[in-house]
Amino acid sequence: MNLYDVLQEPLVTEKGTKQEKAHKYFFRVHPHAQKHEIREAVERIFNVKVAKVNTMVTGGKWKRVRYQPGQTPDWKKAIVTLKEGHKIELT
Repeated sequence: MNLYDVLQEPLVTEKGTKQEKAHKYFFRVHPHAQKHEIREAVERIFNVKVAKVNTMVTGGKWKRVRYQPGQTPDWKKAIVTLKEGHKIELT
């Protein structure tokens, strides 16, 4: 799997930006990506050292479009904690 396939996009949310002070960054990742692949991708793309990776699968939500119920797909989120002195500029 390509490094840029593992990390799909950074999640810039209110909760995520508050966690940047604790050196934690949120990413949307490939559903089949493993923790060691996420660690390697972040270290190589952003040139930082990763201390810890936590992942979770977020379930899709039920939506209604023209009276037809449907569900958005499940997706995987990764919370990457960096070592002291490292920082990622997302903006």
